[in-house]
Amino acid sequence: MRIVKLVRGLGSTSASRRQQAVLSWPADVAPPVDLLVRAVLSESDPNVAGALQWALARSDGDVVAGLRTGAQSDDVDIRRRAILAIAAMPEAPGADVVLVGALGDSDETARKHAALALGRLGEAAAIPVLVDMVAYGVSDVEAAEALESLSRIPVCARSVEASVAGKMKDVAADSAARQRLAEALASCVGPGMADPL
Repeated sequence: MRIVKLVRGLGSTSASRRQQAVLSWPADVAPPVDLLVRAVLSESDPNVAGALQWALARSDGDVVAGLRTGAQSDDVDIRRRAILAIAAMPEAPGADVVLVGALGDSDETARKHAALALGRLGEAAAIPVLVDMVAYGVSDVEAAEALESLSRIPVCARSVEASVAGKMKDVAADSAARQRLAEALASCVGPGMADPL
């Protein structure tokens, strides 16, 4: 009966009813993963999507396996929703592999969320995308914070410095980009950070 009620709620044309259907699921009962995955991949309302991501994070099943297919979809909206959902739970088993793959996605939003999630995990693969985000003003404050965190990891510090310094040369004609990059580099730590500044 609970599942029937959830299915009906998620099928509603009202975003508030869809959200309520997710939030009213009992806390002591694991929600059905397959149903939630299908719902999150088709949900366009950001509030409902957030509730679905929250519910997925509470579930017991292999959430990433269900979302991985969506992350490889030809439909950019489905890919974006899948990557957003995985980025909301980056420590789930297998999430890092999908997020690293998403760094090469053609969609800027998908790349951005994957890079920010991986930056929080201390994953060096995110550094080039984070540097691009700073340079081009795409969630540049969040990206700079992620780079600062990565610079505190000894094995990542040199890569942060080299990537930012290289991008400063690439965008030499754009003073706004240089300023953002310099500010990001100034907040980083490491013995090599002063040279490009």
